[in-house]
Amino acid sequence: MKFIPVKTSSMRPPKDNIYNLIDMSLPKLAEGDVIFITSKIVSIHQGRCVAKSKLKNQKLKLIRQEADYTLPHRTVNGSDIILTIKDFTLIPSAGIDESNANGYIILWPKSPNKIARDICLYLKKKYKVKNLAVIITDSHTTPLRWGVSGISIGFFGLEPLYDYRGKKDIFGRELKFTQTNIVDNLSGMAGLLMGEGNERKPIIILRSAKFINFTNKPTHKKLAIEPKKDLYYPLLKIFKPNKEKSRLE
Repeated sequence: MKFIPVKTSSMRPPKDNIYNLIDMSLPKLAEGDVIFITSKIVSIHQGRCVAKSKLKNQKLKLIRQEADYTLPHRTVNGSDIILTIKDFTLIPSAGIDESNANGYIILWPKSPNKIARDICLYLKKKYKVKNLAVIITDSHTTPLRWGVSGISIGFFGLEPLYDYRGKKDIFGRELKFTQTNIVDNLSGMAGLLMGEGNERKPIIILRSAKFINFTNKPTHKKLAIEPKKDLYYPLLKIFKPNKEKSRLE
């Protein structure tokens, strides 16, 4: 398989058109391509930007409003941080970001699985392909590890998991629980190639990945685990729900 970074012009906050960017930047797509798009340019497309000059001292309030679940805020290396759960993802500050934002705070996209579907259908029609998928990515931190890596926050067009249950390991033992998370593993590589600075490569094309199972059905619910069934529930249960947005009960 091959990862192809796509260099683009800049999307300009507070609102810009991602379809114009796609039309100007993407090469001809092929059957079986998977398109990774960083969440930031999706958010700018949706106008999910707040001017820092207008926000004043209300950032923590905004984070709590955006999050599904939160912990109390704490100061880490001089910055106020709130650990949150949003859209079935454990992430600081509900994904709100100030980098490459030109004086704005950029929120996470609204309904990322839906916008992934919209873009996927647009690209299928434009390039006359049947098998194609779109994954919306963001940078993500791993507890007890320095550095960020890519993670999916929305996707459409592919099965997110490869299921080993019922199959045998190399010594003939039947696997009972193992599934491989395809969308996040691939998003990690896409995030590495996108970069975190001024690279201007917010789109990555994955080509010739033979293990991808394409579909026209929404599959994002297959990736999410009900918190009480999660291995990490003893940690997750201490988060407090946003009563207006609770979706993980």
